[in-house]
Amino acid sequence: MSDGGTSDRARGVLLGLACGDALGRPVEFETPARFETPASIEREHGRVTEMLGHGTHGQPAGTVTDDTDLALCIARSLRDREGFDPADVAERFVAWLDGGPFDIGVTTREAIGSLRNGTPPDEAGQRVWERRSEGSNAGNGSVMRCAPHALAYHADDRLFRVSRESSAITHADPRCMWGCAALNRVLSALLDAAAPETAVERALDGIGDAPAALRDAVAGATDRDPSLLSASGYVVHTLETGLHHGLTAPSAEEAIVRAVNMGDDADTVGAVTGAVAGARFGATALPERWLDHIDEAEALRSLADALLALDPARP
Repeated sequence: MSDGGTSDRARGVLLGLACGDALGRPVEFETPARFETPASIEREHGRVTEMLGHGTHGQPAGTVTDDTDLALCIARSLRDREGFDPADVAERFVAWLDGGPFDIGVTTREAIGSLRNGTPPDEAGQRVWERRSEGSNAGNGSVMRCAPHALAYHADDRLFRVSRESSAITHADPRCMWGCAALNRVLSALLDAAAPETAVERALDGIGDAPAALRDAVAGATDRDPSLLSASGYVVHTLETGLHHGLTAPSAEEAIVRAVNMGDDADTVGAVTGAVAGARFGATALPERWLDHIDEAEALRSLADALLALDPARP
């Protein structure tokens, strides 16, 4: 059984993810041709520090998107199956898509549609990846949802493998798969109360086979000039920016606010940042005024506790 500190940090991972997702949802881009920029956000909203209603997708304040929804699918599967079961995750993804979500990425939609048509989960993402050209094949749709694995396998050497295999269900590009592994290793280290620099070192120790662009993004995340960061949907940009804000900001709230106010893919960059900041500072550091708006908050707390309690010796 984990101590209170680890439990608080584990809850912080899932709740921070949801906070970043929900805070960023109203100011993310609506179409690939229309992006919210820091200047346009400032003109319309000022500095976004509160949960806003309407905006992109026209949802009430505190509404989460596919980032949190798919993380919930993974977390519930891990809890119910007592470990990673790709077929069960795939079934949950299909059921979620059949429910008609208001927000879903192109690659994720194609891959889940392929799962629905009977493609095995270890092939669906690969087939979509092979059809897509460079520039549209390494999105952030798996790194945004992968955090539950860091809780279930936080003390387990299989975390890297499970993270990559889970990504490949929809996102089989090596940058996506290794991005999930790197993020989850950072989260795992932070759950152990590691310093930010140590968390990055632990991630780098396990991603020697990752593409150079991904390794470089992780290695330089804490030192990067903030003016050079990007909030695009490219997985390397999302991971670098999420790690930078999550590991360098003075508080969880400030980390998430900085990420969201970059605009562009604000909900996903916010979600990744929130998971990192939540692991670093704990759930008790997240603003209650945010959590009060998030309907899924109690379920996320319960799932975090359940995942952290899973037996690391399970098959």
